[in-house]
Amino acid sequence: MTAVHKTKSLARTPPRGPLNWRQIVEWLSEDGVISADQARRTIARCSQAESSQHPLVRLAAVAVERASDSKPLDIEALTQYVAQRVQMEYLRIDPLKVEVGKVADTMSAAYAERHKVLPVQVTSTEVVVATAEPYVNDWIEEVERQARRSVRRVMANPQDIHRYTAEFFALAKSVRAAQKTGGNSGAASFEQLVELNKANKQLDANDQGVVQVVDWLWTYAFDQRASDIHLEPRREQGVIRFRIDGVLHPVYQMPLGVMNAMTARIKLLGRMDVVEKRRPQDGRIKTRNQRGEEVEMRLSTLPTAFGEKMVMRIFDPDTAVKDLDALGFAQHDAQRWEALVRRPHGIVLVTGPTGSGKTTTLYSTLKRLATEEVNVSTVEDPIEMIEPSFNQTQVQVQLDFGFAEGLRALMRQDPDIIMVGEIRDLQTAEMAVQAALTGHLVFSTLHTNDAPSAISRLMELGVPSYLINATVLGVLAQRLVRTLCSQCRERDREATRDALDEVVKPWKITGSWQPYKPVGCVDCRMTGFRGRMGLYELLTVTEAFKDKVTREPGMAPLRRQAVADGMRPLRLAGALRVAEGLTTIEEVLTATPPLD
Repeated sequence: MTAVHKTKSLARTPPRGPLNWRQIVEWLSEDGVISADQARRTIARCSQAESSQHPLVRLAAVAVERASDSKPLDIEALTQYVAQRVQMEYLRIDPLKVEVGKVADTMSAAYAERHKVLPVQVTSTEVVVATAEPYVNDWIEEVERQARRSVRRVMANPQDIHRYTAEFFALAKSVRAAQKTGGNSGAASFEQLVELNKANKQLDANDQGVVQVVDWLWTYAFDQRASDIHLEPRREQGVIRFRIDGVLHPVYQMPLGVMNAMTARIKLLGRMDVVEKRRPQDGRIKTRNQRGEEVEMRLSTLPTAFGEKMVMRIFDPDTAVKDLDALGFAQHDAQRWEALVRRPHGIVLVTGPTGSGKTTTLYSTLKRLATEEVNVSTVEDPIEMIEPSFNQTQVQVQLDFGFAEGLRALMRQDPDIIMVGEIRDLQTAEMAVQAALTGHLVFSTLHTNDAPSAISRLMELGVPSYLINATVLGVLAQRLVRTLCSQCRERDREATRDALDEVVKPWKITGSWQPYKPVGCVDCRMTGFRGRMGLYELLTVTEAFKDKVTREPGMAPLRRQAVADGMRPLRLAGALRVAEGLTTIEEVLTATPPLD
């Protein structure tokens, strides 16, 4: 919330009982947050009908406008203001930071609902309880007696308190129900073998408690914008973590028996072998998010010291239809990339480490090329997302059906555009070259640090330079960096200008640099970042570059020629995004290779 006028001292006798919307309007007017005229209009609108809503919800609904900028005060701004007025700590409830099991042990769901309070943190000495009623405190003594800890109250949004009270207690109830069904028995690990003869009953993957916990897990992950869900068995308990904007966040801890049942449930839905726990397995699930959109999840299990770990990769339903601007392409590279992928035949490579967004770029590009007039076929390991406009084939290593064999088969399927998941060996590289020479447009990936390195990698695999020159059209290298939260970022008026100038100066690029720095707010969970964007380095193969491949195939000459042909290195692309205020120089320096 923006700054408000200094709060006037409270009345000698503070109000008692629930908040009153008229009192809040008077406070807002007294403190100059809203004008006297706005206060009168608000009172008139709120007086027209009786309502059982919390006064903060009621005031947010009539969109009372702030005097300083005429913007409506939303529920969070109003809650934050009242917290300041009554001298209470304000809290935006972050479900990722709440230990649901401990919270549910503090009080019953019925008690929390009756008093409209929600425990959000439990330590050895205190219970932090969120409330939207600062003058209602008759429940404190009872909670302190039951919890044997002191109570510290914080002010929170009444809508969040209502929502998370239902969610947290329902989750805790499901976990307890699942635990009662089967106790704490888990998969045999090398530290648990002595307990094999215990008579604990294994949890049933179809037990209703387990089903509810799995449903909650997915809904929760979609709501939190997670890209991956990790179910990790540890020595004493199971740990759930979400990857959000490239960073892992602990979410929940639960008994190993419950986690093993969850893993079994998910394997069952993913058509995996539920009994087999000694070997890694892959699977896939399609479900729907809260908006009713289909969501693909790729499953992977791995035997670990304490049981079977599962990772679920979530694919954004909008991924395959993002335009180049949404992917993070600068106009300079977007135009060159569009020209490259519209060529009738040749090889286009996308390079970068795992998790750098190569699949998103390829799917988004192929989606735009896959019209009814062309046949787009892919060979993948595994198929990342099911796309109706593609003909997708899964590599089957156990059947001796790899990328090379898949490419060879596709050549007889009358394709126009082919996507090969990855060029890993000479055989696959030779088949890709053959496909390009016979009039097909081939897309594939390589794991290299930058675009010029892809040419060297092909040579190392054994592809002759004359075939590289005859088929390779261009190479796109990319990285992902976190983007600054637009709600809380601040201008960085101190040091980053020098770092930016050092990177940008050799390219004679001028502009109005506007570097920002992360601050942290409730929308970004106090990280200062929200979402990620791509940085791109596009090498196009020109006649001059082909000459270098033939005569001077070293990395330095290839890189110099690529730059002369218009390639902007990854670090330069990042520096330009810093100058636009979209990310930080620290993010760019961490994610991109240094300039020579």
